[in-house]
Amino acid sequence: MDQAQLRELSDQATVRLQNKPGTASSRRGGWMMISTILIEAWDLYAISFLLIFIKSEFGPTDVQLGLATAAVQGGALIGALIGGYVADQFGRKRVFITTMVLFILLAIAQGFSQNIWELIILRFLIGIPLGSDISNGYAYIMESMSKGKREEMGSRWQFMFGLGEVIAIVVVTIMYIAGMDHDLLWRVGLGLGAIPALILLVSRLNLPETPSSLVQRGRFREAKASSEALFGDSLEMLPNEDVKINRVKVGDFLRVMWSDPIKKRATIFGWISNAMQGAEFTAFGFYLPVILVTAGVGVTGSGEDQSIVGTNLVTALVYCLATVAGFIAPMMLARIGHRGLSMWGFGLSFCGLVVGAFAIGIDLKPLIVIAACVLMWGHYWDASNGMTITSMVAPPRFKATASGFGYVFVKGASFFGAFVFPIMTSHWGPVGATLAVSALSLTGFLSAKFILPEVYGYVEQETAALERKAEAAG
Repeated sequence: MDQAQLRELSDQATVRLQNKPGTASSRRGGWMMISTILIEAWDLYAISFLLIFIKSEFGPTDVQLGLATAAVQGGALIGALIGGYVADQFGRKRVFITTMVLFILLAIAQGFSQNIWELIILRFLIGIPLGSDISNGYAYIMESMSKGKREEMGSRWQFMFGLGEVIAIVVVTIMYIAGMDHDLLWRVGLGLGAIPALILLVSRLNLPETPSSLVQRGRFREAKASSEALFGDSLEMLPNEDVKINRVKVGDFLRVMWSDPIKKRATIFGWISNAMQGAEFTAFGFYLPVILVTAGVGVTGSGEDQSIVGTNLVTALVYCLATVAGFIAPMMLARIGHRGLSMWGFGLSFCGLVVGAFAIGIDLKPLIVIAACVLMWGHYWDASNGMTITSMVAPPRFKATASGFGYVFVKGASFFGAFVFPIMTSHWGPVGATLAVSALSLTGFLSAKFILPEVYGYVEQETAALERKAEAAG
């Protein structure tokens, strides 16, 4: 068979896989992939509570401290860009096993940093497997789960992120209250991320490669076995032998996505949404503890201990509410769709930031907390579906590449926000900096309203069209 015939055959198998009902194995695979967010949340957020101890030990400059915070974002940007492409070329399982092993080793290594530059370099390196795993994980979810459940699982991103943040806050605070030496506390805090990563690695070892990925790479024998394991279907239309299918190119990905108006608009929105929510969170949300301390929110008495513990508890409560928002977001898709979820999310974030800036300006502490809650609820809605959309509208052979491209915008904007927000705050004050961040939320809202077509259920529509084509050909 020539390449056109092989591609047609692989498309028929993909149509069948995309319309399969869920099984216990496919649901387990989805949860194993989305659980990566817990690890990322721990590593990204724990350091915001440990910076004070790192600063005390190493005495870094403001630039070095900013790099220590943002380095993991820069590494994740590179990891997302190359990880998605590698996963499309060589398969999902190789990537998600390799990334977890690398993360475990690097998470432990950063706890032994001897100076600030070692820490910066290690945090940059640790971002590479994180970014790779996220882009690969979204492709796995879209390929291994049943229709109707793929979007729901993908949109649990923020729920898992919030859960990881709350766990990080609680664990770091407990270690602090227990009187752990501060020079040891930050090292243990960063290194602890290796424990859930090890658990996740062991849990993933028995997961099969996705049959769609194998089909698109011509590995039909393994695809039939994987499909049987995940869906109970041996894909009898495929021959019992492997074939050579030309590998996809990045240029092909862009050409395919840009040739379809719905794919193009949804992808552009996904990139904008990912950038706006990434910068929105790392600018305001990541520095929320600093803002609360500056405003005196959560301080229960005099002294550093009361300030840190009180602020951590208030922050934990805010993120508990945000986690609830992240849990509810996937449930809202069937009611208001992706477009409605994004508009509500960015709209609430914009209102929370504007009101928060006003409350900081007049030093009204209860209103600061309320505004932070509104912001976080909105953020956990607007950030829930950007990655889902970019991966969902891409054809099967480009799933991981599309996820990687989408995550680049999250990490690039996150790096920018984490590095620039302290500079904006020092020049414009917290009020001016917060108002500046509100422009990001407004941009996201307008993009959802005027660019994003409603794509809820789009995968099912696309595969239905392929199915009609396959039936006509057969």
